[in-house]
Amino acid sequence: MDEYSRFVDWDKMDVSAQSQDTKELSCTEFQELKHLARQGYWAKNHCLRAKVYHKLISSIPCRTVTPDANVYRDIVVKIVGKRSSSSLPLPEFVDNSLVPTYCLNAEGIGAVRKIILCIANQFPDISFCPALPAVIALLLHYSKDEAECFEQVCRILACNDPSKRLIDQTFLAFESSCMTFGDLVNKYCQAAHKLMVAVSEDVLEVYSDWQRWLFGELPMAYVARVFDVFLVEGYKVLYRVALALLKFFHKVRAGQPMESDSIQQDIRAFVRDIAKSVTPERLLEKAFAIRLFSRKEIQLLQMANEKALQQKGITVKQKSCALQRGQNVHLAVHAENFKSEIVSVKEMRDIWSWIPERFALCQPLLLFTTLEHGCSLSRFYSHSEGHEPTLLLIKTTAKEVCGAYLSTDWSERRRGGNKLSFFGTGECFVFRLQPEVERYEWVIIKHPELATAGPETENHSSPAPSTLSSGSGPSEPSDRLSPFLSARHFNLPSKTASMFMAGSSECIIVGGGDGQALYLDADLNHGRTSHCNTFNNQPLCSENFQISVLEVWGFRD
Repeated sequence: MDEYSRFVDWDKMDVSAQSQDTKELSCTEFQELKHLARQGYWAKNHCLRAKVYHKLISSIPCRTVTPDANVYRDIVVKIVGKRSSSSLPLPEFVDNSLVPTYCLNAEGIGAVRKIILCIANQFPDISFCPALPAVIALLLHYSKDEAECFEQVCRILACNDPSKRLIDQTFLAFESSCMTFGDLVNKYCQAAHKLMVAVSEDVLEVYSDWQRWLFGELPMAYVARVFDVFLVEGYKVLYRVALALLKFFHKVRAGQPMESDSIQQDIRAFVRDIAKSVTPERLLEKAFAIRLFSRKEIQLLQMANEKALQQKGITVKQKSCALQRGQNVHLAVHAENFKSEIVSVKEMRDIWSWIPERFALCQPLLLFTTLEHGCSLSRFYSHSEGHEPTLLLIKTTAKEVCGAYLSTDWSERRRGGNKLSFFGTGECFVFRLQPEVERYEWVIIKHPELATAGPETENHSSPAPSTLSSGSGPSEPSDRLSPFLSARHFNLPSKTASMFMAGSSECIIVGGGDGQALYLDADLNHGRTSHCNTFNNQPLCSENFQISVLEVWGFRD
């Protein structure tokens, strides 16, 4: 076919999808490249795609000394020797991951293993990189020989631009990316997340497969289209496509019985056979329709998750790591150690599945309960302060159960002096467990147009932003990464528009979630809610209610 066909088994390729039109790519502007990549400008021309890949990879900023094609030619014989390439052992850092063939011929399949071993020789600092075999197999399609493919992969691995993340090379980076993906699923794929919680004992184990879906299970035509955009836009594209895959999985399989005993296996099978239900163009269209957080915000979340793992001592892959990691949802709330007068172990596990992944690694710790500490707001504050985040649970005399996840220490309320001032971040949310389970997203995230639309105060709604005092706004210290959803990362009309919690000596206000707001009086015996009908959802609980039991839970390492 062309000079880049050495490793391709064209009998396995859909040649009809290839165009022989002579095309060139002369643009260098990012926005135009981004548009062309998403459009698939070079997707149907094998030779053009090879040239584009070379151009994009050559522009990656790398370490001063990055192994090139000549290095490969010098070391490959010494490393491989006379051994058959099919019998070459893979290094531990690929974690027994799939080595996809991607319509490669026999020479190409053997070349993948040879290149992996040579990379292991040149990059001793790589400790965990399960995506590497797939990346090599894909790039062999667009390389003239093994040495050229080796050089391209080395440039990707040696990227030294701190703002340009490409491939995870340590277990810490990989595992934190899995936690970050779990956080994004929690925000953007709530229906799918609910299904995962219902059928899996370890949700994070399911989400830890997200890179495998892309670099292992996804067919060649699909992964190549993803890689087209990835080389232009970076790591965020991978999150987008994985979220889209999960959305399609839930849409196609909703209401159907599981095909195996494992949701993990079902998702893998769906991704392998995705051509039966979704085209590559539709997959990318869905991926880019998701209004994902900015690259900066995702980076902050990733840093927070890495820090949480480091504090837990989870930095390298161990045989016991599955148990450490599995504390995410079900294992974090141990039935024998958990006792609440408001929620069952199962209900607490459901709540645990909603909270950010870095805190889901922790155990619940009871800080305050009206049954033991009395109905005193001052005691509520004294027991809750110094803990971040906290979980508020309320049971009414009408047997309703609701609550809130609160991202910020209650001591922040003092920043407003004697005035009622709001604080918190967009990771806060309110929820209802009885009579029906419902989680209410933060209104500013899903409906930014309502940021300044403060409800009327006589209807027991939160005061309009203009009536609130935000002080100077908390400046987050570097050791407390309460990440991307704080006011300073959004172009909102005022700091107060992004705040969620407020407290004074007279009352507590928690609100904003899909038009829901919760108010508690100083005696902690009475409360009320406001409900914005704009969102067509059920109220948090009765508009005016009496509190039967109130609990505050913290997070213990």
